[in-house]
Amino acid sequence: MKTILEALRQTEKQYKTALTKITKDNGVTIAEWQLLQHLDDEIDTQDKLSVDTGLDNSTLSRQLHSLVKKELVASEAIGKDHRQLIYKLTILGSDTLMAINEKHRFFQENVFKVWSEEETSMLQILLNRLNKSMTKPF
Repeated sequence: MKTILEALRQTEKQYKTALTKITKDNGVTIAEWQLLQHLDDEIDTQDKLSVDTGLDNSTLSRQLHSLVKKELVASEAIGKDHRQLIYKLTILGSDTLMAINEKHRFFQENVFKVWSEEETSMLQILLNRLNKSMTKPF
């Protein structure tokens, strides 16, 4: 029998596989999808995105460049010297984000369709408790 943490790891792998398929079917990676979500929340500069995502500037720059190249995001120079860029979703980017979010919602509903509301609430409580326990020092 698997330990609780082994079962969680296996579940995480299955979830990542499902997310990879959902995002790949829409032409983006999981990381790019998450970045689209942040941009949709109007976190629009590289500095703000870096703080919010925890990504370093070079990783973030590559991901933003990829999204601009895919025409999912547009950039605009601002400021006196036009060195700072703000990023915004394009119509294609918004449509892509909406499609992925809808497929993700459907996936989540499917996973929990046989669970009662009480069971999902209890799982959420237990996962939150586990998360807090994992942050405690050894």
